[in-house]
Amino acid sequence: MQVRIVGVGKVREQYLQEGIREYLARIRPYFRVEVIDVRDEKIPPESTLGGGAAILEREGERLLSAARGSGVIVLLDIAGEPWSSSDLADRIRAWVMEGHSTVSFLIGGPLGVSERVRTGAQHTVSLSRMTFPHQMVRLILLEQIYRAARIHHGDPYHK
Repeated sequence: MQVRIVGVGKVREQYLQEGIREYLARIRPYFRVEVIDVRDEKIPPESTLGGGAAILEREGERLLSAARGSGVIVLLDIAGEPWSSSDLADRIRAWVMEGHSTVSFLIGGPLGVSERVRTGAQHTVSLSRMTFPHQMVRLILLEQIYRAARIHHGDPYHK
């Protein structure tokens, strides 16, 4: 199975880049993983509600375009369904059994995502009820994918 992580903007912090590289290396024996950064929109200091919606639409189109061809699209959102690591492993197992070759996880920018992205996703999942910087979410998600891969393959993992 191929896993795509599609996020708005680039990860700029060095410590996050190092963590992402580490988890990509850990995951590669289990899945093909691709991290795709789509261009973010500049948020004007005095952005209006309508301006924010336009930003979300443009970023959303980029997210959905990068996820095109995925059998499963999962949106990460604080209002989503809470999945445990075991839940994610079970979902991955089911997707493989259903014949899906690619799953894309979508991460919005600081303003969130458009309604079109929400309706385009088959699943909306929350990593936590807490708010995390959108760049940090990539690292947290990669750790959870690694943990789910180990569970899926029957390898020991830290509880």
